[in-house]
Amino acid sequence: MASATKAAGAGGWWRRTVIGVPYLWLLALFLVPFGIVLKISLSETTIAQPPYIPAFSLDGWSGFLADLRQLGVDNYLWLADDPLYLDAYLSSLRIAAISTALSLLVAYPLAYGMARAPRTARQILVMLTILPFWTSFLIRVYAWIGILRNEGYLNQFLLWTGAIASPLQILNTETAVHIGIVYSYLPFMVLPIYASLERLDPRLLEAASDLGSTPLRAFWSITFPLSLPGVVAGAFLVFIPAVGEFVIPDLLGGSQTLMIGKTLWDEFFTNRDWPVASAVAVLLLLVLVIPIMLFQRVQAKVS
Repeated sequence: MASATKAAGAGGWWRRTVIGVPYLWLLALFLVPFGIVLKISLSETTIAQPPYIPAFSLDGWSGFLADLRQLGVDNYLWLADDPLYLDAYLSSLRIAAISTALSLLVAYPLAYGMARAPRTARQILVMLTILPFWTSFLIRVYAWIGILRNEGYLNQFLLWTGAIASPLQILNTETAVHIGIVYSYLPFMVLPIYASLERLDPRLLEAASDLGSTPLRAFWSITFPLSLPGVVAGAFLVFIPAVGEFVIPDLLGGSQTLMIGKTLWDEFFTNRDWPVASAVAVLLLLVLVIPIMLFQRVQAKVS
């Protein structure tokens, strides 16, 4: 009896440890940095190092409470008054949404073909899908400059085929940003969809065929609904980083492409306005996290 109780206690301790590790990871790498950024966003800009006056200090509990009562939201009000930030948020959401839709259009046929390939070839196809991650993200994006510029490989190929009479202006446009995002984040869309399709029971399609269903109707009635969890997961994995993307719009979009990641970079490193930049980052996080939490709550109620 005592040994059973001891084993049960050890098992409970092990379960609490396993559950607690992700929470500690979340605390150390998300909540603590978010708290620091939130604190800076409530501070006042100054010409110093660091370039802000702390909103409150942690020297004593009474001083902390006094400073807490004096906190202002001037930086957030500044964001509301300046249309630049609203335009940057809306532009980022629009570009990310379009890029996510384009990624889905490209990734779904790829994932479907991978899931329907012979089992001996599936591992090779998965490896080829993640192969671009073996090189630097910056190098892969930078290579597109040589492809998309006026004298780049794409325009040379189109001129050679006679499809165009003069080079197209692709680089430094929003189109180039879409191309860069789709190329860079395509594996994040392919792999979740492939995982959903690979688990699909082929007997369901056989049964649908026996009942007189056409392949197209069977796809929309069986295959696509069962793959929706992978589609949703892939959409989140592409959309969320695309909203805050900085490297791709900076290298491929030029100065005319407005995205919140570039605006955030300018506030931090060009204007050195850390409080306003932190306020931009906090609002960006809320814009992304709150809809995801609401979606997960709805999904939990449905299931």
